[in-house]
Amino acid sequence: MDIAQVIDYLKSYDGRQLKLMEVCGTHTAAIFKNGIRDLISPKIKLISGPGCPVCVTPTAFIDKCVSYAKAPGCELLTFGDMMKVPGTAGSLSENKAGDAHISIMYSPLEAIEKAAAHPDVTYVVAAVGFETTAPTYALLVKEAARRGLANIRLVTALKTAIPALHWICQNQNDIDGFICPGHVSVITGVHVYDELAAAYGKPFVVSGFEAEHILAAIYRIVKQIEAGEGRVENMYPNAVRENGNPNALQAIEDVYVPGPAVWRGLGRIDDSGLYLREEYAQFDGGSRGLDEDMELPAGCRCGDVITGRINPDQCPMFAGGSCTPMEPFGPCMVSSEGSCGIWYRNKH
Repeated sequence: MDIAQVIDYLKSYDGRQLKLMEVCGTHTAAIFKNGIRDLISPKIKLISGPGCPVCVTPTAFIDKCVSYAKAPGCELLTFGDMMKVPGTAGSLSENKAGDAHISIMYSPLEAIEKAAAHPDVTYVVAAVGFETTAPTYALLVKEAARRGLANIRLVTALKTAIPALHWICQNQNDIDGFICPGHVSVITGVHVYDELAAAYGKPFVVSGFEAEHILAAIYRIVKQIEAGEGRVENMYPNAVRENGNPNALQAIEDVYVPGPAVWRGLGRIDDSGLYLREEYAQFDGGSRGLDEDMELPAGCRCGDVITGRINPDQCPMFAGGSCTPMEPFGPCMVSSEGSCGIWYRNKH
């Protein structure tokens, strides 16, 4: 079946109302960019999930990073999309304008050369991400250990996607199928979704990020539902292998242990966080116990947006214009993968 036939099928679908979750924020952006909603039946509703690592990071993480950035002899290294996330003492951007030492990094491995060149400075890396970026931070830790660099610390908010998907399935029975994240799946492979499909009887289809990829994934989910099936399919085989990336998975196994983590909008999820193993404890900047979240204004529906219960434009603060990328109340309005920010950029 060619793409025109897929579009014709999805456009003319007239079965029961379906709710499909795209887990990854990059999928949300691609759905807008390619006008996917205009190419499918209104009976197929696409909702966003907790697939933006910045968006599910609790406020305590930001506060920890700010405290390091203000400490004598320390410099915080972070990716740019963390800069405007609000903390109780302001965002990283606001603190950088004051007395905090903060630099934007383009690769975590930059910390190695900085630490080697400036042994009198402690470089603190804000390590945020899912399985996609966890291996890079693992390589950073291994290289720092190999070179005996004692002036590198990581504050981690590294999380794994599968426990969060279990949480979604257990708490939101109205989701009919899942468009699984392509980037994460490159690392994990597709078999990590087998238990989910078996436990909940729902389709889990891995997708790439082009329009044809997403439409093909939606098509396969709908066809499975119509056939009364719920299984795993890989519609991104040119990038995603059945067993993932063994080297990346080994790096994760070597450096981290799983533990509980708080997800903004979801709460505490067991074994969903990645923390440095005991043998690498010297590089841990105090990553455990960063569970507290900032109390948001009464009208903020950030948690409901992150879990796909509502679309961003159904949040009163979004609709009323009081939450914008320039004056955000939550990280889902800030990150390039945050659903609120994506909706804002495409609706304004």
